[in-house]
Amino acid sequence: MIPVLNVCGRTIPEAWEKSLISLYSNGVDIATQYDKPGDPPSKDATMMIVVEDPLAEPMIHLSMPGGFEDLQEYVMEVCDGIKDHCVRDTNNPDDKRWEYTYHQRLFDYVDGNVEVDQIEEMCLQLSRCLYTRRAQAITWRVYEDNNCYDPPCLQSIWCRVLNNQLCMNVRFRSRDAFLAAFMNMFALVQLQVKIAQRVSDLVGYHIGVGRYVDFSDSYHIYGKDIKEFEQRFLNAYNTRPFEKRTAHYTAIKELMDEAIPGILEKAKRM
Repeated sequence: MIPVLNVCGRTIPEAWEKSLISLYSNGVDIATQYDKPGDPPSKDATMMIVVEDPLAEPMIHLSMPGGFEDLQEYVMEVCDGIKDHCVRDTNNPDDKRWEYTYHQRLFDYVDGNVEVDQIEEMCLQLSRCLYTRRAQAITWRVYEDNNCYDPPCLQSIWCRVLNNQLCMNVRFRSRDAFLAAFMNMFALVQLQVKIAQRVSDLVGYHIGVGRYVDFSDSYHIYGKDIKEFEQRFLNAYNTRPFEKRTAHYTAIKELMDEAIPGILEKAKRM
């Protein structure tokens, strides 16, 4: 049986840490479609992560893959679409670029001849009725993704406002818990901020950022990465206090902002 796990933390790094410890301790061993001969099985579970205060510090976990500039680049990819030009032309079978970006699917979803900015539609729905249950955006295109090589992992985003706080739920069908989840969560919280700001503009008063819920059907650490996880993440978890495993976003935001021109130039060359 695939276990169903859930964790809760006040901050993004706390909740992410708890999810990895729970997965490592309680996940099931199972093969994946990407295994090479001799690879050990992955650790896998269905996981729900609750972040009670997504903007609370510390917001950065130092065991994330990559560095601060990589995190800034990923935020810009998700929120600003700096790599949407890397998506392939589906009418050209010889085009080997990416199948999708999350920004493209959320902000420029194509269904036949119709293009929809789903995030703007969510904001408009919420501005008309803050407690609507219809404010959602999806990424899955049935006519493409059932048979493509690399279908989207993120499936949907759902928002609702309570007590002038915009709460957000996201669902992933599949998720690399160790090498992707933290950056996913951080970037999606930045998107949550953007949605809250846009709804604020539409209704004419402040809408804050409420709790963030992150659900994965398959939350996994690949078998080939288990040793790295134990050496890098678990070693730090067991030998350093939480304050030394994390960083304040406010302390490094200037550094991340300084990287933006170089990131944009790099994206243009892709």
